[in-house]
Order: sequence, then structure tokens, then C-alpha cells
Amino acid sequence: MLELNKWFFVLLLNFLVLLYVLNIILFKPLVKLFTDRENSIKGALDAAREMNQRKEDAMAAMSRELKEAVNKSNEIFESSRKEGLQRQKEILEGAGKQAHDLIGKAKAELKTDAANARQKLRADVEKFSDDIVKKLVGA
Repeated sequence: MLELNKWFFVLLLNFLVLLYVLNIILFKPLVKLFTDRENSIKGALDAAREMNQRKEDAMAAMSRELKEAVNKSNEIFESSRKEGLQRQKEILEGAGKQAHDLIGKAKAELKTDAANARQKLRADVEKFSDDIVKKLVGA
């Protein structure tokens, strides 16, 4: 069986002293190293999560800004297109009115010229008829 003599207590004391020394020299620094490493890893993971969240927020903001820019450019395009069509319509109406006015002026001028030509022809016809009558009567 187990004998409790002085060597047992010496060995027990030796074991306890060794356990105390190893605890101070080896176990505590290792535990501290492991906890520091775990804290460092947790900090890095938290930082990565935070960066990922900021990236997601930035991507969402950029997407929103891009949609706003596309919508704004579409609005500008549509307003420019409508303005261009309105301007084209105004120009065509102006050109049509101008052409109508020119045609009206040309018709009026043509009527005036035709009336003048008729009047001149009547005068010429009267002169020729007077000349013919004079030649026939006087001949």
C-alpha cells in the first residue's frame, strides 16, 4: 500500500513547487498568448465585418447615385427631345407661313402683272385696231 513517509511529503512539496513555477513561467504566458491571439483574431474579424458593412453601404450609395444620374440624364434627354420637337414644329410652322406668304405675294404680283399685261394688250389692241381701221379706210 501507500506509505506516508517523509519522501512522500518531499515529493508532494516538489510537485507543488514545480507546478507553481511552471504556472508562472509556462502556463500563464501561454494562456496570455492564447487570449491575446484570440482577441487579435476577434478584433481583425470585427474590423473585417465593419469594412464589409462600409463597403456594402458605399455600394448601395453608389448604386443610388447611379440610378439618380441615369434618371436625371433620361429626364434631360426627354426634355431636350421635347424642346427639339417643339422647336422643329415652330420652325416648320414659320417656314410654312413664310412659304404661304411668299406664294400669296407671288399670286398677287402675278395678278397685278397679268392685269397690267391685259391693260397693255388692250391698249395695243386698240392701237392696232385703230391703225387697221385707218389703213383700211384711208387706203
